[in-house]
Amino acid sequence: MAVVDRHGLPVAVDVASASPAEVTLVTTTLRGRFVPEVPERLIGDKAYDSDPLAEELADLGIELIAPHRSNRRHKTQDGRPLRRYARRWKIERTFAWLYNFRRLVTRWEHDVVNFLGFVQLGCIVILLRQCL
Repeated sequence: MAVVDRHGLPVAVDVASASPAEVTLVTTTLRGRFVPEVPERLIGDKAYDSDPLAEELADLGIELIAPHRSNRRHKTQDGRPLRRYARRWKIERTFAWLYNFRRLVTRWEHDVVNFLGFVQLGCIVILLRQCL
């Protein structure tokens, strides 16, 4: 899981198994961020549409922007914040940059700590390429 800024540069990454839901991984990913500031907004897909997650992020001062799931009864957002959802392509571009590293695509590292180190190294390379 990764959190990126408005320019598509990685701010926080975390590695977990495939079984837990993404909603449960958001706070642990934000705790492991590279920068001291907390982002103002978090844009996610329909999997992030959760009232407990929205409340937890609101306590941290983060606005959650996610389209509603089809089975949601009470709508919590109008269309104005959802216009920012169109910028989610920047997040997908960051994952495409990370997939340029063969070691991340084909997970040869079986130890989670080693794999996280390689993901962080990939983020460092992406940040250095954008800064230079």
